[in-house]
Amino acid sequence: MPILRAQTSMLKKGDYLAHKATKTIVVDGKGDDKDWSKASCQPIDNIWLGVAPSEEDVRGSFKMLWDEDYVYYLVTIYDDSLSDQHKSPFDLWWEDDCLELFIDENNSNGNHQYNHSAFAYHITLGLDVVDMGAEEKPLLFNDHLHAQWTKTAANTYTWEVALKVFDDTFDEESKKNIPVKLTQGKKMGFAVSYNDNDGNFKRENFIGSVAIPGEDKNRAWIDAGIFGTLELVK
Repeated sequence: MPILRAQTSMLKKGDYLAHKATKTIVVDGKGDDKDWSKASCQPIDNIWLGVAPSEEDVRGSFKMLWDEDYVYYLVTIYDDSLSDQHKSPFDLWWEDDCLELFIDENNSNGNHQYNHSAFAYHITLGLDVVDMGAEEKPLLFNDHLHAQWTKTAANTYTWEVALKVFDDTFDEESKKNIPVKLTQGKKMGFAVSYNDNDGNFKRENFIGSVAIPGEDKNRAWIDAGIFGTLELVK
């Protein structure tokens, strides 16, 4: 099944214009809300780790929408082999098949390895959401998003996500963190990626929506400066 290319030719590769949803998106992993038909589709085709996979191994694309409360993602992944070798969400979570979403609320472009100036949400096949905390240990952020995935065709999986966006004042110890309200014209740093494991102890490939310069391309979990720009439009 071919992956559709971006509809918006004016954008720099890796950037995205997200249209506002006319109603709350139902997160059921089906992607059949009418608003998705007006969202442009962009590929996840940059090699961040491993060698370039064949189209029969893994490939992906994504769409995005927004409303006042959420950034929505519709991600289509073709993967010939789903693998979840590590059952604990804190055990080498990045080595299994998982969707990984990066978001930088104020497009700060800074280091976010052990802070929350940006987030790197690893969404496991079991729908746990993992990112590194300030004490250099993984934490669960399951309450930051709603996610569901379904198998929609042979070796094809549809992920649907509604993500709350938190700014850099997020405090891991507080129960009073309030997500930001999203508005037209807002710009954020972002990237969409997928870790691919074909049944081995380690992932074979890591593919992302933005091209990362230099030799070390596995930097998105550390450096928000490599993110693309997400702009919210009406």
